Amino acid sequence: MREHPFALDSAIALAVLVSMVAGSYADPHRPDGAVFGDRAPDLPSLLLMAVGAAALLVRRRAPLLALGCTGAVTVLEFAGGDPAAPVAMGAVVALFTVAARTDRPTTWRVGLATMAVLTGTAMICGPDPWYAQENLAVSAWTGMAAAAGDAVRSRRAFVDAIRERAERAERTREEEARRRVAEERLRIARDLHDVVAHLIALVNVQAGVAAHVMDRRPDQAKEALAHVRTASRSALDELRTTVGLLRQSGDPEAPTEPAPGLALLDELLAGFRHAGLPVQLARPDEGPLPSAVDLAAYRIIQEALTNVRKHAGPGVRAEVSVLRFGGSVEVTVLDDGGRAWARTDAVDDDTGTGGGHGLLGMRERVTALGGELTSGPRYGGGFRVQAILPLSAPPADPAPAPRRPGADRAVPGGAVPGPGEAV
Repeated sequence: MREHPFALDSAIALAVLVSMVAGSYADPHRPDGAVFGDRAPDLPSLLLMAVGAAALLVRRRAPLLALGCTGAVTVLEFAGGDPAAPVAMGAVVALFTVAARTDRPTTWRVGLATMAVLTGTAMICGPDPWYAQENLAVSAWTGMAAAAGDAVRSRRAFVDAIRERAERAERTREEEARRRVAEERLRIARDLHDVVAHLIALVNVQAGVAAHVMDRRPDQAKEALAHVRTASRSALDELRTTVGLLRQSGDPEAPTEPAPGLALLDELLAGFRHAGLPVQLARPDEGPLPSAVDLAAYRIIQEALTNVRKHAGPGVRAEVSVLRFGGSVEVTVLDDGGRAWARTDAVDDDTGTGGGHGLLGMRERVTALGGELTSGPRYGGGFRVQAILPLSAPPADPAPAPRRPGADRAVPGGAVPGPGEAV
């Protein structure tokens, strides 16, 4: 019936017509108590009943028009029928449709007008006294039709609102799931980049050293190859740990090792020193950091020193400092390399990206924690990376901090000085 509303309206119109015709034969005033007697509708009443029932065929598309037609037919019947046939049934159905398909103010206005017109016509023009129960029944039926239609409309609106909220909640859950998946993919991609870039860079450096001294100093070449083996084993272990995060949560073989942090900073710097990069560390003992800040600080130092080893050239020295002040931690990595202008990871436009993904990954980590990252060439040579990480959790959905045009741009004459350096 919902797929074929016209068929439903036709069935309702036919049922109303049959009910009106059957009711026109009924005589409630017979003294013997019989329902049907000698009473029979005349031809004009039958035509009016047919017109009223036919008007109900358009009640969905034009409810007010259907009500107007059925109301006019009812008025004509009350004015000329003696006794009047129950033509008002069509107007009752049409009024119910108007109330169910319009708003409440319209229902009140149209319902009161219909009730007043039909009841007044029955009282004034009908064959019975104005106080007859048939006249009062017209008022009661029109009022009940308007009330029932308004109740149906309210229930439909309530059900539609519940359905809409459920659909909106489902869309929100799907969007939240997609957002979490995207964030997790980005986090795993950052971790993989940090691990691969750091350890493979060390493997590359040690392999180059071994190839260079293989013939003249085999002992040193053997030591370099041992470092290659250690670094490659560490790379495999970290890759296995990262990939294991993609397993099902109930997999008993999923790794449960803690994420790296500043507690492993000495081991990290020792690896760089073995690779030929002298690194000095300034870090007062001020207690543990929150896990997210601890991981971000470790990864920033790891990536910054990897960039120094890859891009700063031979004979470079690096300095690392981790200082806590107030409610934040400042992580700074400096080097005195002479090839800072040629680094492919340097930021070279307003988008904050360059030839590589190192600084971009660091910036994403810092922004996710609500911090700030600055990077650029140092005055007099070298490069500087500084991250300020808040110790408290950032607010929900933090907006990215506005970046000044060219704030991290490697432009001659616009170098960023390090702590305590004169411009």
